[in-house]
Amino acid sequence: MPISATDRRTFLAVCSKLGLAGTLFPGVLWGMAEGEPQKITVDMISQAAVIADVPIPDEDREMMLRNLQDAAKGYDDIYNLHMANGVQPAMVFDPLVTPDVKFEKTKRPMAMSPALPGRGVPTNVESVAFNSVRDLAELLRTRKVSSTALTEMYLERLRRYNPLLLFVITLTEDRALAQAKDADRAIAAGKYRGPLHGIPWGAKDLLAVKGYPTTWGAAPYRDQMIDEDATVVKRLDAAGAVLIAKLTLGALALGDHWYGGVTRNPWNPDQGSSGSSAGPASATAAGCVGFAIGSETLGSISSPSTRCGVTGLRPTFGHVPRTGAMALSWSQDKLGPLCRTVEDCALILEVIHGPDGQDRSVQPAAFNWNSQEDWRKFRVGFLESEFKFDRAALEERVKNFRGITDAGKAQFIASAEYDQKFNDAALAKLRQMGVQMAPVELPKLPYQPMVTILDVEAAAAFDELTRSGRDKLMTSQGPSDWPNAFRSARFVPAVEYVQANRAKFMAMQQVAAALQGYDVIVAPSNGDQLTVTNLTGYPALILPNGFRGDDAPPAQKGQDGMVGNYGGPGTPVSLTFLGQLYGEAKLLALARAYQNSTKFHLRHPELKV
Repeated sequence: MPISATDRRTFLAVCSKLGLAGTLFPGVLWGMAEGEPQKITVDMISQAAVIADVPIPDEDREMMLRNLQDAAKGYDDIYNLHMANGVQPAMVFDPLVTPDVKFEKTKRPMAMSPALPGRGVPTNVESVAFNSVRDLAELLRTRKVSSTALTEMYLERLRRYNPLLLFVITLTEDRALAQAKDADRAIAAGKYRGPLHGIPWGAKDLLAVKGYPTTWGAAPYRDQMIDEDATVVKRLDAAGAVLIAKLTLGALALGDHWYGGVTRNPWNPDQGSSGSSAGPASATAAGCVGFAIGSETLGSISSPSTRCGVTGLRPTFGHVPRTGAMALSWSQDKLGPLCRTVEDCALILEVIHGPDGQDRSVQPAAFNWNSQEDWRKFRVGFLESEFKFDRAALEERVKNFRGITDAGKAQFIASAEYDQKFNDAALAKLRQMGVQMAPVELPKLPYQPMVTILDVEAAAAFDELTRSGRDKLMTSQGPSDWPNAFRSARFVPAVEYVQANRAKFMAMQQVAAALQGYDVIVAPSNGDQLTVTNLTGYPALILPNGFRGDDAPPAQKGQDGMVGNYGGPGTPVSLTFLGQLYGEAKLLALARAYQNSTKFHLRHPELKV
């Protein structure tokens, strides 16, 4: 006999009355009874109790049996609300754990870097495809190039290189050309709005845009239309920026595999671009947009910025409103820019940060960019142990990698050992610049189990996808993919979800104590810091830090875009700068000085189609 959702939730409601809803017990027992309460026996309760690790005395099982066989109202009233993905929980994560953590609330005028002198009218507009936002802004302000010309050039490059790199889901051409013409008219009339006025950009396709599909990169949502513009889209519109494309993301913000294929790394198109901000990183690196907006929950800006050699900013949690963006984890999702330079990131954060009255996580923190701030006065730390190559620790870590062959794991270790020289060189360069760095260590805590919070919140965000069975439409169905992760997360006890949040609060307190007094912390882009800082809400700036030579371990061969195919000669490596909560201004100032000193950001991939 088919099992109705109503019967199941009625049963679960009875378990809830008995205090068992927060354990594995109800689901296990329901499954054993094939969804029919009248078939539940004392023996089944005993077996389910063992599976769920819930001790139940013999005498209580008989009492439970009578209650479990009673009818009770279930969870249907809540399920029948059909809550949209964007409905926020009543609980709001706040990374500010102690009252002595302060942030600026007073907004001051932005101080950009001076314009480079001697820029004439480009003879070929495509010659500025890789220019920074700051440079493009000056060309637009002085009317040496038009927004329409830039927009048409970038649209043509998107069309030319998309068959190779697969970074576009939807071109927003009509909207873009209308915006570009408006920008040209306004600038000609002396109504210049600032450095983003007329700059073409791309949005990760988890941002809602009226009149265009918002697919989240996933087959079940490929025709989804959301009748609103995300807050960051509205703010960039108001600043005069020109949206030219909705760019790819790994399905539901996981990796670089989406329903249309695998987004590629412009430095080696046989590799995936990494993700989940796959399209924003690839398109920016390929000179096909002026900048892009991506998102990060656990590495989705950091990883593709590293792979594609772009500069990515993951702002403090609660600095940029996520209204109109796909929710994956309400306590960890963050929106941020992927650009060609550090200052570009600052110019974009200037526009998109601050409360919108809808995302309740956003603090009234000001962002005051001053390109002339004296970074030599900053107190700087570096994560000493993470800068050291530890083969034994790395071998232990890769044991948990899923979806990667043994050869891929071996290549990962070999590449990490080769890349150690870039970490060493980064510290030496900073010292040469006059930066005095003190060693810092992150607290040793069980961070990985805290990632359960993300898994559970993601399963809740996509509850209907799982319960409807439409998760079978997802392109990837492996052990590490969302369909399996969502199903598994439903068996995490509610008590353990709360315990993980309590452990996270301890981590927030101890990390705050470890970083206290430092303006900026320098770190490798991989390692524990990525998980720790995402859990606790700290900002990060990821920038290119060199390129592997011909002597680098070769990339893995095999299926194009396969997991584990990364690295190899000619591909970029990265460095990460961490800051205090809402301390992006100092973080960006030091990172910009390092970038201008090393100039790795000026190298671009040679694309062939």
